[in-house]
Amino acid sequence: MATQNQKSLRTELCGVEMTSPIVLLSGCVGFGEEYTRVDGFSNRDVGAVVLKGTTGDARLGNPPHRVYETPMGMLNAIGLQNPGVDKVVDEILPGLDFSETRFFANVSGSTIDEYERVTQRFDDSPIDAIEVNISCPNVKRGGVEFGNDPEMSARVVAACRAQTTKPIITKLSPNQTDISENARLCIEAGSDGFAVINTLMGMAIDVEERKPIIGNTQGGLSGPAIKPIALLKVHQVYEVAKHHDVPIIGQGGITTPNDAIEFMIAGAAAVGIGTALFYDPLICKKINAGIADYLDRHDFRSAREIVGTLQT
Repeated sequence: MATQNQKSLRTELCGVEMTSPIVLLSGCVGFGEEYTRVDGFSNRDVGAVVLKGTTGDARLGNPPHRVYETPMGMLNAIGLQNPGVDKVVDEILPGLDFSETRFFANVSGSTIDEYERVTQRFDDSPIDAIEVNISCPNVKRGGVEFGNDPEMSARVVAACRAQTTKPIITKLSPNQTDISENARLCIEAGSDGFAVINTLMGMAIDVEERKPIIGNTQGGLSGPAIKPIALLKVHQVYEVAKHHDVPIIGQGGITTPNDAIEFMIAGAAAVGIGTALFYDPLICKKINAGIADYLDRHDFRSAREIVGTLQT
């Protein structure tokens, strides 16, 4: 039987019931099975797992180096390496335990046709929701171009919307002029929710060689360094999304229960954990416990009650 604290962590995202507001972010846990090999970790500790970015055909990804540690963060340029949507649906999804948690697909592509194809394939699968990745900063086609143009973002969302009845969560880029306008157009195009934010574009240089350290030259910066930016973007998107009852997964540098609570107060219905998993694979248990303790101390009955409660 669940304790009162466990019950208070239950939440809903785009009509999907989750046992915790924690979502494991795409690219950080492979296709949902990686962290289940860690002693003490269970997918039951989290509300949902977002699978690795998936394209129409298999991709080898970018040349090395692909990952580089930075002060208070990490650069990555994996380049959407994946086996292609058919293998994911036919061979990987059947091996996942959908009784443990919710699983969201992450749809990526270089063309609108590719987004449509991948979305349609996932529509005929047990996936609980589809995250549309229009904002990947480490691929040379698609990704950045789609995510930084509000009208193009909306076109991608509309194309995916036509291919599925599952909830669509649009992953928004921070590397754009007006994230609020992008959110507004994506809502009109049929987005049911948002993931805010994706990584920021960055680079690192080997001063001895005078060459980029990342093989792709640029990569996505994640970790605590981007948290203040992510928090502001969540607040900005929430100011638009709240009028349409469109929920947000807040993400970017969350490493403590207090970080997670900040994002929820700013407007996030759920919180994404990514880079923190690399140095503390059991951090989700600590964040769950910290959120539950906060709710108890402030006499809230559920995590939902603190979403969007920022006083300005």
